[in-house]
Amino acid sequence: MTAVPEALFRELLPQIEDAIELKLVLYLLWRVARQERPVPFVRRSEVVADTTFMESLGNDEPARIKALDRAFDQAVERGVAFVASAAGDALYLLNTPKGRAALQGYEQGQWSPDAFADVRLELGTQRPNIFELYEQNIGPLTPMIAESLRDAEAEYPYEWVEEAVRIALENNVRKWRYVEAILKSWQEKGRNDRKDQQDTEKERRKYVEGEFSDYIES
Repeated sequence: MTAVPEALFRELLPQIEDAIELKLVLYLLWRVARQERPVPFVRRSEVVADTTFMESLGNDEPARIKALDRAFDQAVERGVAFVASAAGDALYLLNTPKGRAALQGYEQGQWSPDAFADVRLELGTQRPNIFELYEQNIGPLTPMIAESLRDAEAEYPYEWVEEAVRIALENNVRKWRYVEAILKSWQEKGRNDRKDQQDTEKERRKYVEGEFSDYIES
């Protein structure tokens, strides 16, 4: 699920007349909710790279780009989003508490978009929901497990659940309690990016020793 602010229905929906602007606003909400970047910005180039989304904006490439830029301009003018320039690209941040804080931090030099790689997300990319993910990798669903999965879906980003399940498989631990322990640990202590890990054995042992060992043995 993707959360949509109440203000979009009460304040923006009566004002927005351009369907492409509304489509872009909903797309940005979806994209920000699914990217793991700690700073909630979206590069214009990332949107352009989403073939499925772009094809919905026009019949040819120039028309799509023109429609996209017009929708971005309308969203900024309406106060739905903020725009900043960086390295020849445009950064867009939604007008939310996190977005406003991120924009202020950017303007004060507290963070740089260069520190974050592009986020590859496409509307056309299909992935299993949390219940399918469990059944495909851990085991058959039970009513109790289904309730736990619903709670996890509401509390954690899907990417976290997907990564925690992957760690469980790597360590041959097909137990939801183990996956939950990883998720709770990330929530309490922070989640380190597992990409480009130099010491893979050390990384693996982190999830089979200490606080996680009880879930493996039980």
